[in-house]
Amino acid sequence: MNQKLTFPLPDDFHIHLRQGKDLANYAKSAAQQFGRVLAMPNTEPPINSPEAVKKYREEILAAAPNLEVLLTFKLNKNYTEQELLDMKKNGAVAAKYYPLGVTTNSQDGISKIEDIYPTIELLEKLDLVLCLHGEEPGAFCLDREKEFLKHLEKLCKTFPNLRIVLEHVSSADAVELVKKLPQNIAATVTVHHLILTLNDIVGDSLCPQNFCKPLPKFPKDKAAVRAAVFSGNKKFFLGTDSAPHSLEKKECLCGAAGVYSAPVAIPILIEEFENENKLNLLPDFIAGYGADFYKIPRQTKKATYSKEEWQIPKTIDGAVPLRAGQTLKWKANLP
Repeated sequence: MNQKLTFPLPDDFHIHLRQGKDLANYAKSAAQQFGRVLAMPNTEPPINSPEAVKKYREEILAAAPNLEVLLTFKLNKNYTEQELLDMKKNGAVAAKYYPLGVTTNSQDGISKIEDIYPTIELLEKLDLVLCLHGEEPGAFCLDREKEFLKHLEKLCKTFPNLRIVLEHVSSADAVELVKKLPQNIAATVTVHHLILTLNDIVGDSLCPQNFCKPLPKFPKDKAAVRAAVFSGNKKFFLGTDSAPHSLEKKECLCGAAGVYSAPVAIPILIEEFENENKLNLLPDFIAGYGADFYKIPRQTKKATYSKEEWQIPKTIDGAVPLRAGQTLKWKANLP
């Protein structure tokens, strides 16, 4: 008889569902793995108004009615307090900060974070979360997260009551800073930053499917991320940063950054936690600490996983998933 595991229905506190004709497939695939997701706003056009937040939520729910959807809005200008209240009313729980030009659709990003301090002050007042894409434009690619950390420290001092998430933490320096900062500072961790280094992108051969921002870095950085997660530190919780791109956009002269992990994230995590003899810590990582930080109820629904080998398809929804073609040991059986 197959071995089974039962966990709370997982949350993903950082996912890209795109828009247009692709949205339906990506949302349906997310709903096959997660009960609740926090959708990112770097679409084209961006999610940066109360009306856009409402419309995007409706589009996602039309594709995946059983998926609980939380929204972010894009910080690309200063907002009025009424605009923020209206976005909160329409389902937004966080604002997302993208530095200018650092990742997909960030051509309208912020060149100087101090320019939006008036909005950040309102976020603190209204108890909205600030999510940071923590990379410094213009720095050497492997140092961009490290060079950004000075901004995080300044934000903490300037807005001491603001809840801040450093998204997709990828460096030992960032891990150590998050651990040292107050309890209102947390970090999301992706599956790919738990298992990849730069060697998996440009080691023996070029692997564009593993190319993402921020880049997976050195073995010491991966070890630091893993140590934080497997210690059970409540400041670190799952945000897959699952970012699907079509095969044509990944395998070209100017390949897009992003790893499509949503369809395989939880089975991979079960293997990783099992290998570390830390399965007891997995429920809080995938369906506990994030909900607590966002001040929303923990999931009461359950998901069951069977120890059943299966091969990851080479493409899912027109995109190449993480570890495509490889065999996984665990399979999801969601309600």
